Amino acid sequence: MGRPVDLAALRDALRVRDAAPSSDYDLTPRLVLPEGRKLRPAAVLIAVLGDKVILTKRASHLQHHPGQIALPGGKIDPGDTGPEAAALREAHEEVGLDPGNVEVLERLPVHETVTGFSVTPVLARVRAEFVAVPEAGEVSEVFRVPLDFLMDPRKYRVESRRWQGMRRRYYVVPYGPFYIWGATARILKSLADRVHP
Repeated sequence: MGRPVDLAALRDALRVRDAAPSSDYDLTPRLVLPEGRKLRPAAVLIAVLGDKVILTKRASHLQHHPGQIALPGGKIDPGDTGPEAAALREAHEEVGLDPGNVEVLERLPVHETVTGFSVTPVLARVRAEFVAVPEAGEVSEVFRVPLDFLMDPRKYRVESRRWQGMRRRYYVVPYGPFYIWGATARILKSLADRVHP
């Protein structure tokens, strides 16, 4: 798909092409969302270290998305100054990433999840190597996936399952033993589509 993807290519894609918000419902157009639904603000960090993206496997006992692959992040707390601050705080708590080792680059369009969150993805560069320390209560594993792999739209496929009486379709991008799907796959696919329109 052309030259290898790097942070410069990501930033160029984000600057030049406008993108609409995404959601877990994008591939299920028949689904009618309730009027007046209240979404909780959240943020995730698309943390790029060298040529890889940092991902986590969530602990199996969590209420939301247990055992799923996720970008570091979580809800925006009242003390956070915005999505960037929340994403950096959560990444520090979840994987031990020092905010001082992170350069925030761009904010992506929001993504609505089936669990009622409005998630702002934040693209960032990790300046130097670090030792990941999974937060035992939330994260069971921290791993990295090549940026080129995640930014190749051909790596993604659509799968489906029954949900609330209908078949809901969603993106997946399996990588080795990791089954990346749902909101994480959708956010990354949106970015890949902007890099390779």
